[in-house]
Amino acid sequence: MDRILPFSKEHEAFRRSFGQFLDKEVVPYYEQWQHDGIVPRQIFERYGELGYLCIWLDEKYGGADGDFLYSIIQTEETNSRGLNSLYTRLHSDVIAPYIYYHGTEEQKEHWLPIFASGKKILAIAMSEPNAGSDLASLETKADRKGDYYVLNGSKAFISNGMLADYVLVAARTDPTAKPHKGISLILVDTRSEGFSRTKLRKVGMHAQDTAELSFMDCKVPVENLIGEENKGFYYLMEKLQQERVVAAVNAQTQARRSLTLTLKYVKERKLFGQSLSQFQNTQFKLAKLATEIEMAQSFNDQLILQHMAGKKINKEVSMAKYYCCELAVETATQCVQLFGGYGLCEEYPIAQQFVDARFLPILAGTSEVQLLIVAKELGL
Repeated sequence: MDRILPFSKEHEAFRRSFGQFLDKEVVPYYEQWQHDGIVPRQIFERYGELGYLCIWLDEKYGGADGDFLYSIIQTEETNSRGLNSLYTRLHSDVIAPYIYYHGTEEQKEHWLPIFASGKKILAIAMSEPNAGSDLASLETKADRKGDYYVLNGSKAFISNGMLADYVLVAARTDPTAKPHKGISLILVDTRSEGFSRTKLRKVGMHAQDTAELSFMDCKVPVENLIGEENKGFYYLMEKLQQERVVAAVNAQTQARRSLTLTLKYVKERKLFGQSLSQFQNTQFKLAKLATEIEMAQSFNDQLILQHMAGKKINKEVSMAKYYCCELAVETATQCVQLFGGYGLCEEYPIAQQFVDARFLPILAGTSEVQLLIVAKELGL
């Protein structure tokens, strides 16, 4: 079925060139990165050299003034190759927009070209050991002392946490305010005294470095405040829409890759004198998954158009994030079962799809949080 997204000839040319770049400069080395437990910094710089980072940015800040469809193409091409741990999109499409939309002109001119070049890498620190997805309950504090904020607290499960040169930290700047009203966003240089980080070992997504961050009397200049003081929670809620659109597309693409790998395998695998694909059980399972994946893509495409039009679709993006992430897990689980014992062997890509997919219903807001948002929008 033809997609409704208005991909132009320029978009399709970009898809081809970006795919060729991945095949040449990422795919051959990805297994080593998985083994190393981190993506090399040089790949961010290479993305920057080719104009693949922050492609939506104005040219004056180092971008190409491209639309959101270029970001969608990057997500689809990356995950269709199983490069699930490559988190350049977090840097480009989730964190940099906070600085672009809420930073001062001086901040934008100073930082955005550096981030678009890939010479400095971004992470965002919201989740905490005792708060998780409940941002209003975060405990990290930023006390203003003259020209500095002094940060104390910790953050958990921070993607790009070990690579990051700058971390956009959500911290409480007014402890007397109501939970939603006393939070600010502060850009912390990871070279700052009092900042430390510890790498977390995970069951999957091995090349995607994840860290716990600690702030102990960490001094950060007041000029690193992004936007207005105590408005951080509202900035986060505003930008989470785009993060969840990208998360839904990411998950749906991962599900499609799991299905593609399995369709090929069941046609080749012989069992009881016939191919596995000839069994009705196999046919029904894969037909059901294929149907759900196509429907998820159609829904996502509608959301992309709505998002690009500037519409508020909090309920719908939470629906998509929840559904697509759970679908990616279910697809990988069913596909591993069809692979049998081979599905548990790391030499088979479906095994990596299986462990990577399990992260999706937790990252960028758990499935339970998404359902709470939907329920609230339904008046429940």
